[in-house]
Amino acid sequence: MNPTNPRPLSSKIQTRHRALQALVYVRQSSLQQIHDHPESRARQYALADHAVTLGWSADQVVVIDEDQGQSGQRADSRAGFQRLLTDVTLGRVGLILGLEMSRLARSCKDWHQLLEVCALVGTLLADQDGVYDPRDGNDRLLLGLTGIMSEAELVTMRNRLLRGRWHKAERGELFADPPIGYVKTPAGDVALDPDEQVRAVVRLIFDTFDANGTAYAVLRHLRSNSIRVGVRERSGPRRGQLGWVQPTYSTVRSILHHPFYAGAYAYGRRGPALRSQGGRKGGRVRLAMGEWKVLIRDRVPAYITWDQFLANRARLHANDARGDRGGPPRPGPGLLTGLVTCGSCGWRLHTTQRQTSRPYYICVRHHTTGEPKTCHGLPAGCVDRLVAELVLKAVEPAALAACVHACETVDRDREQILRVRRQAVERSRYEADREGRQFHAVEPENRLVARSLEEQWEVALRAVRDAEAEYARAEQTQPPRLTDADRERVLRLATDVPALWHAAATTPADRKAVVRTLIDGVTVFVRPDSERVRVTIRWRGGSTTDHEVIRPVSAYQHLEGYAAMKEQVIGWRREGLTAEQIAARLNDEGARPPKHGGRYTRDGVRTLLSRWGVSTAEALVGRLGAPEWWLPDPIRELGVDGRKMRSWVRQGWVHARRAPAQRRWVVWADADELGRLRRLCERSRMGAKHYPLGLTCPKPRPKP
Repeated sequence: MNPTNPRPLSSKIQTRHRALQALVYVRQSSLQQIHDHPESRARQYALADHAVTLGWSADQVVVIDEDQGQSGQRADSRAGFQRLLTDVTLGRVGLILGLEMSRLARSCKDWHQLLEVCALVGTLLADQDGVYDPRDGNDRLLLGLTGIMSEAELVTMRNRLLRGRWHKAERGELFADPPIGYVKTPAGDVALDPDEQVRAVVRLIFDTFDANGTAYAVLRHLRSNSIRVGVRERSGPRRGQLGWVQPTYSTVRSILHHPFYAGAYAYGRRGPALRSQGGRKGGRVRLAMGEWKVLIRDRVPAYITWDQFLANRARLHANDARGDRGGPPRPGPGLLTGLVTCGSCGWRLHTTQRQTSRPYYICVRHHTTGEPKTCHGLPAGCVDRLVAELVLKAVEPAALAACVHACETVDRDREQILRVRRQAVERSRYEADREGRQFHAVEPENRLVARSLEEQWEVALRAVRDAEAEYARAEQTQPPRLTDADRERVLRLATDVPALWHAAATTPADRKAVVRTLIDGVTVFVRPDSERVRVTIRWRGGSTTDHEVIRPVSAYQHLEGYAAMKEQVIGWRREGLTAEQIAARLNDEGARPPKHGGRYTRDGVRTLLSRWGVSTAEALVGRLGAPEWWLPDPIRELGVDGRKMRSWVRQGWVHARRAPAQRRWVVWADADELGRLRRLCERSRMGAKHYPLGLTCPKPRPKP
């Protein structure tokens, strides 16, 4: 019996327990509990005195209170609990005290882990009701039931709170922090922000997205015009006060995605990310509109209509370049980037630029799947020209109305930007007037206060000057108001749609935007053994049209009907037709050579005949004169490297001409020229880098 404590000490406490530390674990689940429940905190700290009454000295009692404001649902985020487990594992602890066992853990996993460690090293647990030994069967059963009840109590409290939230949300009355452009009224409802400039910026964001179609374009427009977004402070001493911040992409995108701006109340728009689908632990993902828990239309004041909100969501979804979505119109030269798909596999074709200004549509399915390449691409120009012609024919009737709408949009955008700048000037002047009134209201003798108010007034006056300068700059940078003469000129241009399409001021992104208003997608069927490509265009509204284009191929063997064309040309040659006559017949029949896809020429036919062995270069050129040589002959005669001789030919150091067939070189060199070339070869073998003019300048060739 302890003389200072009328209650008898537990027989479970032995001398070896008192030789170790006694840990007092203090925890409250939230900062609100710490503030509102000081009695619970005091009772937990008083357990240190209880440990002394159980036989521990004061210097052996250690209080662990690092987990104040932490939930007991998880142990990995509680540094104090981890410290407690470490000390117990190392055998430093004889007794663990807690006000209730729920203070130690609200999870059965964490609770039983603690019990296993305590049973292994022989550590006791205690609260104000008694002392428990995890090695004892009855105590272990009681502690296990206590852990189960603690976890069940947490689930019960959570379900009670969640059901209350859901019930309020189903009525459309659960409002947390309202989005930008809205404020929470004292009655708990939501209303439009009373500040006119805040509302003007929100409307500017929606109008700019309607004109440009991407969130990044809206952000660039706001940044280029120095437009800031009005945000209400959500916490702290300035809660509810208005501040102006630089717009960010996440801010613009959240405004465009939020159904509040269409007057709809929505709750449960996000759900937990599944780890099996690649979601991170504790992450949240956007749900489809059909999976939202609550959706009540016409519940709050609106900035846009519901149909406009749905159209904005569809455009944002289409701007995502992942999967089968082509993304927004980009400044690249490919007109159908993001719209064209492969007819063989159904994958979207990617756009590459094999040359500086010549895009190429290519299928990359084999890179992704690792399968052999079976699909073929094509140059973008042959398909783009077809689609451009069809689109221009389709938009010609509506071009006049589109130009009128464009004129109205230019004036509206200009007025919106200037209105926001004027409101900023008005706001800064009000702030300066208020600071001035405060300065004049102070007693002149009270210089300690007057000096501070004077500095604040000067800062406000500088803000007025900056706002006025921004307004002046906006007036200069914004496009001027269209006059009647300008409108008439635009309407005249509207009658010539191809001129507008090919104008230098029309960007590739503008052309792509026009195409996407009429076309949903284009499918191309490319065969490796044919230059003919079948094109299927899917128009808006569901109709489709089939067309055919000619693509350039790399070789004659890839032309459709190549074998029949070869036999026909050889037959014409055997009949005695010249190369020029054969070229004319091929052009009359509509045949096209590969690569450039132009017309057959005499030299092209000669090259084909020579390649097929029907005519050699010597036979087509005829017998050479005495001073003329086929290029390999002087190379052997002089014993010079072939690449060096060809270099001299290109530099003009040797008289030479191209033969029509196979483009072989014919060199003219008489005895004097051969002597000069021998001296040039000897000088070259000596490693000379500079040659006399007499060795590099051939003598004039006599006229035939």
